[in-house]
Amino acid sequence: MSQVARRIVRELHDEPHLEGRRITVEFIKTQVEDRGLEPRTVADRHDVDVADVYRALTYYHDHPEEMRAVERQRGAAARDHEHLTTDPDALRG
Repeated sequence: MSQVARRIVRELHDEPHLEGRRITVEFIKTQVEDRGLEPRTVADRHDVDVADVYRALTYYHDHPEEMRAVERQRGAAARDHEHLTTDPDALRG
């Protein structure tokens, strides 16, 4: 477990993430609120302090417009690149 308090920044990604890590606010929110993992579990699995997990969750809920914009950007990127993926059923013939 890390003992370094990490800020939420946008230096490595086009979206908010833990400073010095590639762990996004959206990822942490998904792990805790959508998948139902405990904040301590997420922290332990990703070697961050549990306070960082709570900091990311707080950021998510304190910046709803920004986080909705991030979700829209992710969705648009997925749609824009969908043609580059291969459907396993198409390979089976």
